Order: sequence, then C-alpha cells, then structure tokens
Amino acid sequence: MTSLPPQPLSPLDGRYRSAVEALGEHLSEAGLNRARVQVEVEWLIAQTDRRFFGSSPLSAEQRAQLRSIVTEFGQADIDELATLEATTRHDVKAVEYYVRRRLELLGLDAIGELTHFACTSEDINNLSYAITVRDAVQQVWLPKFQGVIDAVAALAVEHRDAAMLSRTHGQPATPTTMGKELAVFAHRLGRIAKQVEATEYLGKFSGATGTFSAHVVAAPDVAWPEVSREFVESLGLTWNPLTTQIESHDWQAELYTKVSHANRVLHNLATDIWTYISLGYFRQIPAAGATGSSTMPHKVNPIRFENAEANLELSSAMLDSLAATLVTSRMQRDLTDSSAQRNIGVGFGHSLLALDNIQRGLGEIDLDLDALARDLDANWEVLGEAIQTVIRAEVVAGRSSITDPYALLKELTRGKRVGASDLAAFIEGLEIGDAAKQRLLALTPGGYTGIASKLVDRLG
Repeated sequence: MTSLPPQPLSPLDGRYRSAVEALGEHLSEAGLNRARVQVEVEWLIAQTDRRFFGSSPLSAEQRAQLRSIVTEFGQADIDELATLEATTRHDVKAVEYYVRRRLELLGLDAIGELTHFACTSEDINNLSYAITVRDAVQQVWLPKFQGVIDAVAALAVEHRDAAMLSRTHGQPATPTTMGKELAVFAHRLGRIAKQVEATEYLGKFSGATGTFSAHVVAAPDVAWPEVSREFVESLGLTWNPLTTQIESHDWQAELYTKVSHANRVLHNLATDIWTYISLGYFRQIPAAGATGSSTMPHKVNPIRFENAEANLELSSAMLDSLAATLVTSRMQRDLTDSSAQRNIGVGFGHSLLALDNIQRGLGEIDLDLDALARDLDANWEVLGEAIQTVIRAEVVAGRSSITDPYALLKELTRGKRVGASDLAAFIEGLEIGDAAKQRLLALTPGGYTGIASKLVDRLG
C-alpha cells in the first residue's frame, strides 16, 4: 500500500475548509505570527516617537515601510519564520530576528536594539492573541452569528400568525405560533450577540513578571505604566495594569464562555427545527442532485441541523476547556496556556461551521400550514385550560357557583381525545354568563394563541 501525501488531521482543514477558512486569516499560526510582527513594529514606532535612548521619530515613509511588513505579510514570510524557528526553537525569538532583518534591509540598523526592547515573549504574545481573537470574532464569527439571528428573526416575522400546537413535555399543550417560537430563539441569541460585542480584549506590556523591572533599570525617569497603557490602547485593546508575566486570560474565559453559551442556544434551535421537521411542520426543500439516503430514494434528511448539533458540541467542549484552563497559571508563569491557545481557532471553527449549516438549513425549509392545522384540529382538549380559567373568572364575578373548575375539566379532558362537538356540548351546559359562554363556543385550537403574533414585535 502506498503512503498518502500529507493530509489534514482536522476536518476543519480538510472537508469543511471552505466554510471556515476566513478564520485562518486570524486564528492560525501564520495569523498569530503576523500579529506578533505588528506588535513588534508598533513598539519600535512607539519608542522612536518618544525618542527613547536618543532615537529620533521615524519619517512618514519609514513608518509606512515598517507597517508594510505587516500589511504585505505572505507565504514567503511564513516560510522564512519557519526556517528561523527551526534554529531558534522559539517562536517569538524567530519573530524578533525576522524584524531585525527587515530593519537592516530598510537601513534602520540604528534602532535594531529597540526591537523587542524590555519585552518578555508574553508581552508580544498576549497582545497578538488579543488582536487575532478580536479580529476573528468581530470580522468573521459575529457577522455569521448575526446572519443566523437575522434569518431566524425573518422566519419569525414571516410565520408570526402560523398557529401551531405546543408540545410541553412532548405532549399537546396550549397553542402558540411558529413565529413566536422562533422569535424566542432570535431574542435569546440577540442578547448573547450584544454581550459578545461588548467584550473587552485586554493586554499587558510590563515585562517578565509584570513589574517593569528591566524598564526601570534602563530608564528610571520614564513613566513606564503610562507608556504601557498608551501602547496597549494604541492597538485597540484595553490595558490590564496588574498581571504576572502573563495577561491573566480572564477576558478570554469570559468570551469563550459566552460563545459556548451561544452554541448551546443554537443547539436548542437545531434540535427544535429537527423535531418540527420530524413532525411534518416543516417540509425540506430538496437540493437538485443531492442524495438523502444511499438506499432510500424518498428521503430528504435534516443533515444541516444534525451537522450543526455535532459541531456545536465540539466547539463548546473546546471553548469550555479553554475557559477552564486559561484562568490558571502557576505562580508567575507556566506554559499550559501556550498549547491551549493554539486551539482557539478549532473552537471557533466548529462553531462557525455549525452557523453555516444552520443558516443554510433555515433557507431549505418551508412551513406546512396544512400540517399545523391538522395537528391543532386533532387536539381540541387543549382548550380545557381556557374553559377552566373562564369558569374561575365567572365564579369570582358571581356569575357561576361551580366548585373546583380545574377538577371538572381534568375529568373531561385528561388522557382523552375530545372533539369540537364534545366541548361545545360541555360548554352549553355550563353555569356561566352568556358572554363568556359565547366566547368559549367561538374558540378553536387555532384561535387560542393569545398575543403570540404581537409578541414577535418584541424583537424590535
């Protein structure tokens, strides 16, 4: 048997690459290295702007040349860094040497020693992770997440008046509308989206143990905490003033917990849609040329939602693990976070893949109003709640002397099939006011949805 050429171990980099490749721009080794170069370059500019150690501010052209190292970062640079790391056996040191080479090529050797000045590797890494995670969330994951929310909200509005039987505990229950049920999911997911949007991406820049020790020895008169704050904020991040060698990763734990929460709500959406398909409430629109089953030609399987379920579970498992692991570091530093953080893209990748499947799946279903109507018409007993509630109101108003209305309706409906004529005869015999009696006689399962349709407007 011949050996296969190199193959991806993860389906995210193989079978599903097209659905998640936008994350690779940020949450990949190359994306991380580009961000590291960005931090090193911006630190050089920040130091020369302050004329540290006799340096002079760079010209506009020199700044542009330095920043182009980041904006034009490509495959040749990825390969060069890999070669450097093979020698250094240290990823951040390789980045430092890479930047020093660029300074030589640009004739900026004089500021070479300002590269990585007073930095521990984690000063570069924590800022780079904050940049890449922020950009991946804001530019890739959140827009896809919002796209799903918008799709669910649009279906909620479209089906706001589509009365359907509820199934609390899996049993026939007070009717609702499909639109209102979908609006619940859109509302839940929208709240989480706002929480994710409000994420603080923290960064530290304070040396080997967070004390600015080397900084102070090199330049005792510089207000290093203020320099650190200004530098971190210049990168669009929030400064963390109190850390060990590492930024404490609490913001990451908070973010990953929120995304994992979103995953679980999405999982609930996927299982509910799957169940509605199983009940016949939704018809699936077959894709031209697609095969539903390898042996049963009639089938159109709800694979979009099943795929989403699996990937949401995988994503949450990874993100929950990261949230638990990253908040602990022995004493002032250990390296457990280093390996863990390299899997951030995996956690977001499985979530993004699930979002893609859900969005596609929502576009491939059609509500069967006839199926909803048949189900409602087969379950008139759900009006028992309405009848006993009206009787109780009539008793309080002095228009009825019926005792224990709940028990009366329980005897009539519990565990039984009751039709329209049965309920009508029962209502006719009730001792209640005429107006109340007429309201009950006019009631149908499909008309017993309260203000479900209006509640959709709460989506705003």
